[in-house]
Amino acid sequence: MDDPSHMHAALALARRGLGQCWPNPSVGCVIVRDGRVVGRGATAPGGRPHAETLALAMAGAAARGATAYVTLEPCGHHGRTPPCSEALIAAGVARVVAALRDPDPRVDGQGLTRLRAAGIAVAEGMLAAEAEEVNAGFFSRLRRNRPLVTLKLASTLDGRIATAAGESRWITGEPARRAAHAMRGRNDAIMVGVGTVLTDDPDLTCRIPGFRRTGLVRIIADSHLRTRLTNRLVATARETPTWILARPEADADRRRALADCFVQVLPVEPTGAGAGLGVDLALGLRALAQRGITRLLVEGGAQLAAALLRADLVDRIAWFHAPGVMGADGWPAAQAFGVTALAAMPRYVPQSVQPIGRDVLTELRRAV
Repeated sequence: MDDPSHMHAALALARRGLGQCWPNPSVGCVIVRDGRVVGRGATAPGGRPHAETLALAMAGAAARGATAYVTLEPCGHHGRTPPCSEALIAAGVARVVAALRDPDPRVDGQGLTRLRAAGIAVAEGMLAAEAEEVNAGFFSRLRRNRPLVTLKLASTLDGRIATAAGESRWITGEPARRAAHAMRGRNDAIMVGVGTVLTDDPDLTCRIPGFRRTGLVRIIADSHLRTRLTNRLVATARETPTWILARPEADADRRRALADCFVQVLPVEPTGAGAGLGVDLALGLRALAQRGITRLLVEGGAQLAAALLRADLVDRIAWFHAPGVMGADGWPAAQAFGVTALAAMPRYVPQSVQPIGRDVLTELRRAV
């Protein structure tokens, strides 16, 4: 049995759904009978149907006596759809190989228990580390009550994101910008500070045709609702979800005007350990998790980056470096946030370094 190969295929299917399945995990399923793949499925956009349901539909009668490879434990509870564990039992699957248990308290071993009680052979832990990485955002939401946060930066070699006059387009080249759009496509939501909105008036969309089938949630940290009604994020909020993290006492008339433009304003208290940009970002991330967000990409600006780093809320960094040096006249990637000793500096571990056009992308994760 080529278990690792089939699980790798299931993981590849799961990766396709990243950014589009929230609040559900992105799961892949491959069904194999007599050495031949008879069914494949990945969690559909919006989280339904589940991967197992789609794979079983493709396999049909060939699922009887087959092995199902799933990247996460099949659910064992009734929600909007029947449990996937019951569907696998009804289909006559003989064996299930699961990469990980589902930590959701509604599942957490119950799906595998049902399978074993029905006489199905169950194996756990196949490529568990890879499966954990695929659904790091889903696990973060369950275990820490906040999304997985990736800070994306694009700067010169000396960490400058704009000239003293504010010129920033374009520090990196077209291949790097395309890679950044692909990152957007693999996240549920993207967040910027209000300063970036007022200065750059961005769209914050994934502009790679066909990359994703659902809209990317755009989020603005804007404590006093300074976002203009004419900004692109507001003008397109009817088509693409746009949320603002603001203080509860923010101007009620502004709140109503934004609501009339289909912008959701989420009240967030201003103080606390994660305070920054006038709102407590730790509480803001919790509010996002409560609304189902599992993977959050943060793109700017320097004040928001500093506030998140200060509060130890950055899990991953994706840093594009352009082959140029600007000097201290330029704007830094992160503003000062109170580091006075090396021991207090947030530290990250490099995971990969790759050239993208003339630029270099370094991906890092928080040091354990």
